[in-house]
Amino acid sequence: MSSADYLVDRRRLRNQLTFWRVAAVGIASLAVIALGLRFGGGLAVKSPHIARIEISGVITGDDKTLALLRDVAQSNAAAVELAINSPGGTTEGSEVLYEEIRRLAEKKPVVAVVGTMAASGAYIAALGADRIFARGNSIVGSIGVLVQFPNVSGLMDKVGVKLESIKSSPLKASPNGMEPTSEAARAAMESLVMDSFAWFKGLVRERRSLSDDELAKVADGRVFNGRQGLPLKLVDALGGEREAIGWLESDKGVAKGLPVRDWKPATSFSGFKLTSLAAMLAEAAGANEIAQALQRASLRDDAPVDGLLSVWQLSSGN
Repeated sequence: MSSADYLVDRRRLRNQLTFWRVAAVGIASLAVIALGLRFGGGLAVKSPHIARIEISGVITGDDKTLALLRDVAQSNAAAVELAINSPGGTTEGSEVLYEEIRRLAEKKPVVAVVGTMAASGAYIAALGADRIFARGNSIVGSIGVLVQFPNVSGLMDKVGVKLESIKSSPLKASPNGMEPTSEAARAAMESLVMDSFAWFKGLVRERRSLSDDELAKVADGRVFNGRQGLPLKLVDALGGEREAIGWLESDKGVAKGLPVRDWKPATSFSGFKLTSLAAMLAEAAGANEIAQALQRASLRDDAPVDGLLSVWQLSSGN
């Protein structure tokens, strides 16, 4: 290799190394900002503001959302707006979310603003707020609990496949979908569902101050729009964020004109966290301590959607 070629190769390698070092530092800086948004709730949270927290998608009571609510409780936010757009989720996850919202409401006024829907488990979350606003065509309600499981025993009979099992008792791992559901197994699951349903109805009765007759009108699993839900006491008023903020100012003594700031969980790109990418690049650049710290911060525990469900499904009418 000639000296000229050698110098060209050296320059190319040096330029590539410089690029990756700059990229690693840049993304690491973004990750630090993301962590600040996650753990501090934003870059300007020291001044009074109204914190807006989005409750969307399937509710599982995930650790990120619960931690976010706890962070807001410790912040300088004067009040909290829950922007809800969800069909519900797991019954246990909705319960955990409700309890965390109630703890937050003990420290700051909380108002729920329903977007497209706050159905089933999402309505449980809305019950945690001090007041519920919904648009006229928002969907609310779906007060109920269900458990679903496929039964492919008929198909297995047709293809000549049989599942053999040895159980400590007849109800162990029943129903399992691989064999016909026994009456005892069905009764056990029904008892479980109805107990959770009773809890759900009790929560609605308490939080919405409903009589037994009023509760019976809304607790049959159907959904209502906001206009229907208002006289049924499922919502407190029709409106959106503007009306909710007006109520906070007039009824809860929140200062007028406060900015509304979004509080969000840790940033991720299609399930791959920014902090994970920054950790990889930091390690490539030789910054091992930073890489390890970022990798630890990127760990999470996503809850699966399993167990009893409080979710509205248009296809089944639940």
